[in-house]
Amino acid sequence: MKALQITELTGPETALHLVDLPEPGPGHLLGAGDGIVIDVHAAGVSFPELLQTRGQYQLKPPLPFVPGSEVAGIVRSAPDDAPVAVGDRVAGFCVLGGFAEIAVAPPHLTFRLPDELDFAQGAGLVLNYHTAYFSLVTRGRLKAGETVLVHGAAGGVGTAALQVAKGLGARTIAVVSTDEKERVARDAGADEVVRSDSAWKDEAKALSDGGVDLVLDPVGGDRFTDSLRSLAEGGRLVVVGFTGGSIPEVKVNRLLLNNTEVIGAGWGAYAMPKPALNREIGEALDALIADGFVRPVVGPRFPLERAAEALLALEGRTAVGKVVLDVRG
Repeated sequence: MKALQITELTGPETALHLVDLPEPGPGHLLGAGDGIVIDVHAAGVSFPELLQTRGQYQLKPPLPFVPGSEVAGIVRSAPDDAPVAVGDRVAGFCVLGGFAEIAVAPPHLTFRLPDELDFAQGAGLVLNYHTAYFSLVTRGRLKAGETVLVHGAAGGVGTAALQVAKGLGARTIAVVSTDEKERVARDAGADEVVRSDSAWKDEAKALSDGGVDLVLDPVGGDRFTDSLRSLAEGGRLVVVGFTGGSIPEVKVNRLLLNNTEVIGAGWGAYAMPKPALNREIGEALDALIADGFVRPVVGPRFPLERAAEALLALEGRTAVGKVVLDVRG
């Protein structure tokens, strides 16, 4: 089968090489027993893969290895007790090995792909939408009627958070940097949009009658303090990641002044060993899909051999929505 390997830790331009590899068996690194073997039609491209090309991600497999954490395709084989069967259309979180024609995902992280979604949308379903739901609900305790501010609102996690929050009855404010990203955020369900190069904190407070209830931040960087200042009394700032590059620090006296919280939301490490939680989030997302709220926003699409360009689009922050590799043209 064709696959992409990271053979050296020199960045996306030189680290990736297209190779022919033997087809994988059903074993998976997350546990004993057989996984779901998937004929991959589309693979999602995310920041972990970008970091892995430089050896900067916490998961550091020995070289060479096939990156790619999320796929969508058709089940080739599955254990008898699996939640999916041969021939099913599925979205799967495979951790590694997704940038290939065949990948293996554990049963508890493989989900039937609803008829409403195509394979490209399925490639952006598990990582982004499970992260969004986990961050907003499991960690952020979002309630209907609350106001949510979303940073990086035109990206994969950002658009997912807008759609999930809207589907759960929240009011949404998106933070974006360009006209194109504003259009994407509004299409994803943003009620209001503010610009990251403006006085967005003050605008958000004005739009929310004095402060937002929840901030979802996958960006980090120098906007973190203003995110805290944008919160209403009792508000929560949920930290999802640091795509902006720098990890901010918080002076905890700011939390005392308005009884606010900073909450970490690390979906992967928390959720991967918890099958019941994955089923719960999957069922909640299925309901939001059926009701028309969740439709993954697909951005740039590349063939497998152009994965380096896909990663550079992420690094340059030019991409909107989910960057996808079309593995089977």
